[in-house]
Amino acid sequence: MTYMLTNASKQLQFLNAADKEQSCSFLMSAMAPAFARKLTGLVAATFTPFTTQGEINITEIGRYIDYLAEKQGISSIFVNGTTGESMSLNVAERKILAEEWCEKAKGKMDQVIVHVGCMCLKDSQELARHAAQTGADGIAVIAPSFFKPNSAEALRTFLHEVSSVAPTLPFYYYHIPAVTGVNVPVTSVLENIEELIPSFRGVKFTGIDLMDFGQCVSYSQPHWSVLYGVDEQLLAALAMGAHGAVGSSRCKSFSVMQRNKALIWE
Repeated sequence: MTYMLTNASKQLQFLNAADKEQSCSFLMSAMAPAFARKLTGLVAATFTPFTTQGEINITEIGRYIDYLAEKQGISSIFVNGTTGESMSLNVAERKILAEEWCEKAKGKMDQVIVHVGCMCLKDSQELARHAAQTGADGIAVIAPSFFKPNSAEALRTFLHEVSSVAPTLPFYYYHIPAVTGVNVPVTSVLENIEELIPSFRGVKFTGIDLMDFGQCVSYSQPHWSVLYGVDEQLLAALAMGAHGAVGSSRCKSFSVMQRNKALIWE
């Protein structure tokens, strides 16, 4: 099914308006289960467990998920991201981790978002395909940071190339300019993005430019999620309309925030 939908997505650009509308309807109906749930609230950016020898330690993931669900009241996780040290891991290790997170999260987490961004486009595409096959609820992609995209158009093109191989998964752009050095305003990236990426569903905004963030919230479509990722500025982001927060240093205080979520999110 994933292969068929990927090819269908690529072929849309060659269809006339009527046929394109019909094909889009087919794609959206196939994607409906994954797209029915909007990502909101507190999302834990998970650490990657390692052994003392520096190898990934997947035996700890089940207990980690239980802790987040039972002790912290977390129902969604963001794995293999910056906190998970994904950029220091190889593709094989990231696949093993994605499989274990998705498997152990079944029945315990509402959503598992897998970050698949890499410096190499083909590696990102490989991880995106794998995430779709593994049962992830969405994928996120960071901007490449060695040969950096210097315009919104260039960045959108990169994001499109990754999203197109996993069109059945909600797609999120992971903006973290302090790490990538890519300072393209997110509002520019969002312009008409669904025409290029039909599966686009939001942004993980980990930057301190609150003006850009506020404009993203204003531009956001009803089915998008604009999630904030700078712990120190979370309250300001909430006041500006953030739909949720993705973070790691808050993991020990998630339970406190969950108890007050009525005040935070409503």
